[in-house]
Amino acid sequence: MLRELLGNAPPSTVSAQQALFMRDTGARGRIWVSRTTLPAPPEDDVRQQVLGAVAALGSGGERYAAPPLQDVGGEWVGVRHGVSSWAAEPTGLSERAKFDSLTREAETDVTILYIHGGANYLMDPVSARPVALAYATYAKSRVFSVRYRLAPQGPFPSALLDAFVAYLSLLHPPPGSWHDAVPASSLVITGDSAGGNISMSLLQLLLQLHRSAPGSTLPTVRFHGRDVGVPLPAGVGLNSPSLDLTRSMQWSEAFLQYDYLPTPKLSPVTSPPCAAWPADPPRVHLYCEGSALAHPLVSPMAAAAWEGAPPVFFVCGEELLTDEAKTVARRMARQGVPVVWEQWEAMPHCFGMVLTWTEASRVSYQGWADFVRDAIRGRVETKGCYVSVKTLKRKEVDVKTLTTISDEDVLEGMAAGRRRIEDKFAYLLK
Repeated sequence: MLRELLGNAPPSTVSAQQALFMRDTGARGRIWVSRTTLPAPPEDDVRQQVLGAVAALGSGGERYAAPPLQDVGGEWVGVRHGVSSWAAEPTGLSERAKFDSLTREAETDVTILYIHGGANYLMDPVSARPVALAYATYAKSRVFSVRYRLAPQGPFPSALLDAFVAYLSLLHPPPGSWHDAVPASSLVITGDSAGGNISMSLLQLLLQLHRSAPGSTLPTVRFHGRDVGVPLPAGVGLNSPSLDLTRSMQWSEAFLQYDYLPTPKLSPVTSPPCAAWPADPPRVHLYCEGSALAHPLVSPMAAAAWEGAPPVFFVCGEELLTDEAKTVARRMARQGVPVVWEQWEAMPHCFGMVLTWTEASRVSYQGWADFVRDAIRGRVETKGCYVSVKTLKRKEVDVKTLTTISDEDVLEGMAAGRRRIEDKFAYLLK
């Protein structure tokens, strides 16, 4: 059904597709939601450091926007105990009071920075609440679900800039914030699908700042009137991450038996015209200029260096995005990053969020929660498994040999994928 909906639905505009996921119908049930806005810093240093990293990691031929800093919206999400699954959202409570309640009811000091998916142009914290609540439930924590700028209205690196502002705001609360400073050792970044893309782009940005810092000093940034440190998080959790926007590894027919994602033959750039798309000035991809598709902060599969990264958790099925996840997980493990790899037999993209009634969903969420616990305690060791969906039996796999493709062939394939997209949709530039 999902495959039919995504592949054969009547054409609709990008604006219409986005509107489907933007309506706030309230927070019903065992969930606390506190809506808030993180103010943009008055200084430009955060923006300049992001743009500096984009330039440093690129090949020099990429074109990209230089977006302004702006306030970043989002929602604090936590478990609301002692109510039914149909309980209405409390009335008469301020957003601050809701925040205080969800913080008080959290059973750990862990904070999750959640970056939702949606192909970089869809979804919102209001439509991602069930997932945010699942993370809060399994980690027994509170979750900050960030409202980053969506493409095509906010092209790269807008979403990355917003995610960085959210990350810094958790570590170093701006004036008037409700939350206390979150120690980096208690903070885990989590993202699914396109949110996994932005999560890994954010991690690569942080690593680049650390590589660029003089000596072995902690990088700093001017943020709301203070020079603040930029530490790494305790860990990063990824659910079916999208790590290659050139889609160079998504042509295999093997995974179509189980997955619902459309192949590269279909693209949202062919959506009927509307106010949001085609872009002005025109480009061939919703998220970025065609020339930037293989940039490491657009497609993290292109990133060469992951040394020094915190532990990373991967969970995926037998899906269209599996090979790119394998490629990045293998590279990280070979560079000494603690990697936990979990692949599920015969499961589609983001199966834990889609097939919520299944035991596979429960077990996969629990695997993520176990990783969060171990990352906070500093006890993650590299390991991999392939899980039978019927028996839940696990077969050990070597993360360092998940795939045999060479790094050179990966980059060549991405370059070819970028050219293919630029050629196919060149008509949009006319």
